[in-house]
Amino acid sequence: MRFNRRVFVASALAAPFISSQAAWATEDGPVRNNISAFRTQNWQDHFDSLGVGIIIADTNARILQQWTPDGQMYLYPTSVPISDELTRRGYTEVVEKRVNPRWAPTPSMRKRNPEWPAFVPGGDPTNPLGTRALYLSWQYYRIHGTQDTRKIGRRASNGCIGLYNENIEAVYERAPVGTQVKLI
Repeated sequence: MRFNRRVFVASALAAPFISSQAAWATEDGPVRNNISAFRTQNWQDHFDSLGVGIIIADTNARILQQWTPDGQMYLYPTSVPISDELTRRGYTEVVEKRVNPRWAPTPSMRKRNPEWPAFVPGGDPTNPLGTRALYLSWQYYRIHGTQDTRKIGRRASNGCIGLYNENIEAVYERAPVGTQVKLI
């Protein structure tokens, strides 16, 4: 192959990508840092039966998986808590569902952000719970929509799992009270 200016420029431009590919390799295989690196879960690894449905929210992959009683699986990108201190993991269940839920910050949110309003009515375009909310058996924890779509795929919540409004509306329709939930 003849060395010329084009080959030199192409090699120079490709060099950072070639070296970064090598840096991704570990003895356990390639390391992927983008959102497409998530691993889906098998509901059987976490629950004994599908019951009325299952939701698994993976806070590391920022993904929510939902199974219906007939075994259909749906996958959605999420926002997750800002920090591990705000992240609760484990088993819970849906205990209540609300269309256009009202929102009031928790006492700890008010302490961190005293400038926030004490209450935002349901249906208000500034309501951080979006158009639907699934209330979990853990106090103050929800799976809900969000008006701020920039949050999806990021660590952006104060403890809840957030979805695009159109996604929470679909999950809401398929998740009756009693749906089993696990946050991992």
